Amino acid sequence: MKLIIDTETATLTEEDASGTRRFDLYSKEAFERLSRQWVRVGWNQKYQYTFSWMGRPIIQLPEDMLRIQEVIYRLKPDVIIETGVAHGGSLIFYASLCKAMDKGRVIGIDIEIRPHNRAAIESHELSGFITLVEGGSTATDVAAKVRSMVKTGERALVILDSNHSKAHVAAELETYCGLVTPGSYIVATDGIMFDLHDVPRGAADWQWDHPTAAAAEFAREHPEFVLEQPPWPFNESSLTENITHWPGAWLRRIG
Repeated sequence: MKLIIDTETATLTEEDASGTRRFDLYSKEAFERLSRQWVRVGWNQKYQYTFSWMGRPIIQLPEDMLRIQEVIYRLKPDVIIETGVAHGGSLIFYASLCKAMDKGRVIGIDIEIRPHNRAAIESHELSGFITLVEGGSTATDVAAKVRSMVKTGERALVILDSNHSKAHVAAELETYCGLVTPGSYIVATDGIMFDLHDVPRGAADWQWDHPTAAAAEFAREHPEFVLEQPPWPFNESSLTENITHWPGAWLRRIG
């Protein structure tokens, strides 16, 4: 595909095997096409590795952080469960929301929590909102431990951000979906891999081996979940799609 930006005529031309299309450069259609390429180039340049939250690296797109904040504020979950800890920035982010709302706590699960990351998380001023669980997220004992930490009747939100292979995400979905309460979500993050298979830092098998594929199959097999982007609580634009690393990620429990 070829995109041609002409600032003199204020047009964006898109050329591919199916033909040529021309859009107003300042239109929704142009914005969506340019945003897709911005995400692809930004991912390859490790743009998401340039942010921190309250002192800890957080490897996320800012829009994804804002969108999940919108969901957390609306749901006000009793517990937020995240697989994949890394530097702990996401845990600190969720904990800061819990403190601001005066509601909720965070459980972080990782197969290996490196000592310097554990020390930084446990010494952070928000550590009181966070419990770390070390071990494979789909291991029977780890899953049982996490389930024991969620009380009957509590509203839980689950975010999957560890190993992003389709098989592993599918196993995590099966392992933790039972904790998701009606109206809440289990989120299979970083499915943008399917659109990054041909960038320099990508891999050919990402065309099929990615979280979005696992989430789609899970939704087909579990009618109690629906795959849908959470509604934006505020929107005075014509835009409707997130600029995201998490396409097709949001599985809402409906019953």
